[in-house]
Amino acid sequence: MQRSLIALVRLVRLLVHAARGWWIIRRRFEALDEPAQAAQVERWAQQALQVLGIRLVVRGHAPASGPVLMVANHVSWLDILTLHAARHVRFVSKSAVRHWPMIGTLATGAGTLYIEREKRRDALRVAHHMAEALRAGDRIAVFPEGTTSDGRGLLPFHANLLQAAISADAPVQPVALRFLDAATGEVSFAPIYIDDDTLISSLWRTLCAPPLVAVVQFGEPQSADGRDRRGWAQSLHADVLALRSEASRLG
Repeated sequence: MQRSLIALVRLVRLLVHAARGWWIIRRRFEALDEPAQAAQVERWAQQALQVLGIRLVVRGHAPASGPVLMVANHVSWLDILTLHAARHVRFVSKSAVRHWPMIGTLATGAGTLYIEREKRRDALRVAHHMAEALRAGDRIAVFPEGTTSDGRGLLPFHANLLQAAISADAPVQPVALRFLDAATGEVSFAPIYIDDDTLISSLWRTLCAPPLVAVVQFGEPQSADGRDRRGWAQSLHADVLALRSEASRLG
């Protein structure tokens, strides 16, 4: 009962915080330059994690500037918030997110690039825009699994969007995300968002969970070194898997 009450209070605070972010994007963002916008998003995400009662731990070197394409494992809606809190990036997300109430405004304001996953050729269009953004010095993040997993394994990586880094001659940085129980250090599956989960059910489960730690484990940036995108995707899959193992420890 007490945990449900705490979760309800956190939910109300989170909705207020989201509304504040929506207002900032709608009313203030146009007056800010890109570095100031990025700092605002990063700060807002850090505060959102605090509202959720989640402590952020960042290991390795988050890129201070671009160009860089980050590739990370994907288990939850919370991944995006956590990566933004560690370092503001532009995400590639399914086009439906653009139309979600409030969330769409927040995602678009944070610089999200949208892809229509049901259209195979749309990956080429998005890769082209990603390459342009990388040439302009942006930091971009993708989840090459293409969907969320249960956090126990790692789905195969799709290689299409890696073409953007090859075309722009930009480095790729593997990143691993883990959510741990703050008391025990064990991996927490409260934030997972798969199968029959809804955003609301996953959010409520996260709010009701014991205090969590969100670990972001940054690997070293790397270049293609002559690899094609499929070979590079396989190599990055192994890198993220190794980083995820490191991220599973609190110490």
